[in-house]
Amino acid sequence: MTTDQEVSAPPINPFIILILGVLGVSTGSIFARLADAPALVTAAYRVGLASLILVPLAVWKAGDELRKLSWRDIKPALLAGFFLALHFASWISSLDYTAIANSVVLVNTMPLWVGLLTPLITRDRLNRAVIVSIIVSVIGGGVIGLGDFATGGQALLGDFLAVIGALCGAIYLLFGRNLRRRLSLLAYVAICYGSAAVFLWLAVIALQLPPGGYAPQTVAAFWAMAIVSQIIGHSSYNWALKWFSTGVVAVALLGEPIGSTIMAYLLFDEGLTWTKVIGGLFILSAIYLAASGEKS
Repeated sequence: MTTDQEVSAPPINPFIILILGVLGVSTGSIFARLADAPALVTAAYRVGLASLILVPLAVWKAGDELRKLSWRDIKPALLAGFFLALHFASWISSLDYTAIANSVVLVNTMPLWVGLLTPLITRDRLNRAVIVSIIVSVIGGGVIGLGDFATGGQALLGDFLAVIGALCGAIYLLFGRNLRRRLSLLAYVAICYGSAAVFLWLAVIALQLPPGGYAPQTVAAFWAMAIVSQIIGHSSYNWALKWFSTGVVAVALLGEPIGSTIMAYLLFDEGLTWTKVIGGLFILSAIYLAASGEKS
């Protein structure tokens, strides 16, 4: 269904929202590292607490739209939530086995997966600028991780989980691109985040993981992830999906390794090297190429 809540022209410059999204999601790995809890519990609290805020708001502000939704809209929104749940479960788990820089670089190979899957899921065609930006962004991500990837079974497991997180995140974005053409932001994120929370909490219960009893720092990290990383960060990207192609939004997500690497250096003393600086410049160039090549 098409809503009249969002007009054909964006009410605010979409580039500003993309920057806000980059800043928001860049905090995710930092808060996840500060949360002393199993990865699945951390992921469940991230989207669960965000849903506690957004779902009642959606019922209040977009209740009519939600009641009129057809199964054609609800089904892909639930699938988006399922892949969002898999994205968080695998990516946050990877932080237990590998460095933040490694995990964030690998999970942000999403532009590559978006480029491969876009013709299959959204039927969109990527323009030349976006294709070039995807290549440049992947090179930048590789440069950031150059010489930084640890070896050994656990580190390789962490790297593998981060790649799975990238693949699931790409599918989540592609479903979102299709739905944001028809649904308002509030209706979409309420269903998507809410279903992701249900999937993750079912996994927590099935695996008999402890749902409570965590230290104040961990609880604070849960709320910070829900508000800053999820509601501000991810919702900014979901808003931008109405105005930009999935390829552009996925490339913009590559700004996350820059912010996360700087924060990890300041908070956890994880190395900030010239390769990361050079890789960051590649990524910033890719974001510029993608955005400037996007048609109005």
